[in-house]
Amino acid sequence: MSPAKRILLIDDEEGMCRMMDAVLTDNGYQVRPYTRSFEAVEQYRHGDYDLAISDIKMPGMDGIEVLDRLKARSPALPVIMITAHATVDMSIQALRKGAYDMLTKPFEPEELLYRVKNALKHSQLLEENRELREELVGKFRFDNIIGAASGLKAVLDKVEKVAIRDTSVLITGESGTGKELIAQAIHYNSPRKAKRFVAINCGALPESILESELFGSRKGAFTGATENRQGLLEAADGGTLFLDEVGNLPMNVQKTLLRFLQEKEFLRIGETKPTKVDVRILSATNSDLMAAVKEGSFREDLYYRLNVVNLHLPPLRQRREDIPLLAKHFIQQQNEKFGTAITGFSPEALEAAMNYPWPGNIRQLRNLIEATMAIESEDTIGMPVLAQFIEVEEGQAAGRGGENDYSSALARFEIDYIRCLLQKAGGNVEQAAREAGMNMATIYRKLKKYDINKDDFH
Repeated sequence: MSPAKRILLIDDEEGMCRMMDAVLTDNGYQVRPYTRSFEAVEQYRHGDYDLAISDIKMPGMDGIEVLDRLKARSPALPVIMITAHATVDMSIQALRKGAYDMLTKPFEPEELLYRVKNALKHSQLLEENRELREELVGKFRFDNIIGAASGLKAVLDKVEKVAIRDTSVLITGESGTGKELIAQAIHYNSPRKAKRFVAINCGALPESILESELFGSRKGAFTGATENRQGLLEAADGGTLFLDEVGNLPMNVQKTLLRFLQEKEFLRIGETKPTKVDVRILSATNSDLMAAVKEGSFREDLYYRLNVVNLHLPPLRQRREDIPLLAKHFIQQQNEKFGTAITGFSPEALEAAMNYPWPGNIRQLRNLIEATMAIESEDTIGMPVLAQFIEVEEGQAAGRGGENDYSSALARFEIDYIRCLLQKAGGNVEQAAREAGMNMATIYRKLKKYDINKDDFH
């Protein structure tokens, strides 16, 4: 059960103060009432209360000064101001100084409770958002990006420098190398970290939708535009927009994006008045944008606007020393998620993983660990399970060359295992793959490798 919310109550009218105290206490709140504002402010300590309620018109220190004093000590404290003589100027003054709400006397107890609940709910949401931002900043600290390879460390040194500078960055590298992770690290270590990080995959949407997604549209601008629509560029105002696979932008969108980078304004589809926003652009690609420029499919002026700073992420095969570190991290994540206790790869499986080229890079490694942990019944991920998901060359692991070496033992195991699967499935490869939790392609590859005929099991 959550503790009662604590409310500071200040009103020089003793009868009104007692009434509000009784209403709030009867509804489960912990109330500390004061009839003298000086005393309330003098005894106030940051963190003592979740909400303050104060009358405005009081002798000595009035409610506006009380509001000033409380907000100076606790800027996030919600304050409800009460008055019997509300004026527009007074209300505006109180709200400008940070009051959450205004309540005019006389009021019913139900209205007081309604305003209090709203103020506390709003405060809780602000606190949750603050905690989430702190969690995100912690998650994307540079020392939380895993890797010890010199190539990655050189990139991270560069990232740390460009994060604080409001400049465009183009992140290049093969698919699966962690380009979006680097973009998030830049954002959450920049002065924009309190604002939104908005990402879009430019290759995942057709041209007609991509333009309206990025820049927004006016009602009636095209068939289906039934209302004014804010684009992602506007949604990221004050923050960062990440354009993944930016090389897929069509020419008309490139032109609009270039204008934004030059003028900090853009036109929504169907509008003639430009919209101004303050957004930092980060982009990424796994293709050769310079080659696209030479071919005429990507604007040269836009390329140089996006590529003020270039960060190139090395593929996993060029940072093999990071494979054990990454594997340990992903295994730990899966253990925490599913309550398992896998300790890591067996020595033979780790050697095989270190020698594998990882064409899908870090993403492939993460997915492989999730898949192998789903079917592994031992304390470590061993070769029999690993070999179901990646090609493992014979003689690659320890003990090369003998009849009883590891590779021979693995081959005998796989032959017996696949024969058993096919026997149970009556030669049906699809059913055998489903039974083993393997891809059909893997089964067919093993049939070819060991010269096993599925028709022998009908």
